[in-house]
Amino acid sequence: MARFTLRQLECFVAVGEHGSIAAAATAMLLSPSAITGALNELERAFNSQLTIRRKAHGVSLTPSGQYVLSQARGLLHAATDLQGMAADAGSTLRGKVAVGCYLSLAPTLLTELMAEYGTRYPEVELDFYAGTQQEIHERLLSGELDLAIAYELTLPSGLAHKRLGDAVPAVVLPAEHRLAAQPQVALAELVDEPMILLDVNPSRENTEMMFSAAGLSPWIRFRTTDFEVTRSMVARGMGYAILVQRPVSDLSYEGRSVAVRRIHPATRTVPISMVWQDGVRLSKSAESMLELAIELHR
Repeated sequence: MARFTLRQLECFVAVGEHGSIAAAATAMLLSPSAITGALNELERAFNSQLTIRRKAHGVSLTPSGQYVLSQARGLLHAATDLQGMAADAGSTLRGKVAVGCYLSLAPTLLTELMAEYGTRYPEVELDFYAGTQQEIHERLLSGELDLAIAYELTLPSGLAHKRLGDAVPAVVLPAEHRLAAQPQVALAELVDEPMILLDVNPSRENTEMMFSAAGLSPWIRFRTTDFEVTRSMVARGMGYAILVQRPVSDLSYEGRSVAVRRIHPATRTVPISMVWQDGVRLSKSAESMLELAIELHR
């Protein structure tokens, strides 16, 4: 029998997220002494120091505290699911899901997933975040996100994943480029021309690996951190780019055309996965999102 309560876990999670007892008390509409009491009882129940409390310096978590924090979020999610579904004997999925996505994947993969999920499970509260791969990883490991769609490359330890599919890198050229009439293009044919590098990982890392594997060193003329800015610069004839995602339209935001061509010889594909924190039990609503993502990309 557990010797702690969900309320104590809620107080502990609030302290972990807000960084101080005072801030946690304000967020939970409790007194600081009530928060402190809950922390003390929880540490006694686990027979372990979970927090380091310093006056005027807030609260930090010990390694044990970090582990308990990640597990506590899963337990609280499960409890919320149970409470929400009890009234109708589990026939209607309820709860909350926070899903993240790597920026360039969000306009196609994330929107499709959220739209279909919202249709199937209208009682679940959805939230999302689109950001860089590193930001997605950090938010997953901190518990801010339940799941995320990301490239499988450079996944840090502590994250589990399920592959959804593979993306194929391609060369993006100005529509009037001398090689645009060819169905495929070799990297060696472009190496002396200016390249516009999408300078965010894992896009940058993947591009660098492709040229390195071919024994080539590209001339990087411009660096951007935005997918559509990259395409707009290519459409204006400022250089070529290597991109993985391909919108339905081969027009830039300005309405100028680009030519997307296969790379020859073929380069390795880039796996796209659904990612979550390893060792943390997903809530029923998060499990359903994972199952739906696999279904959509089967």
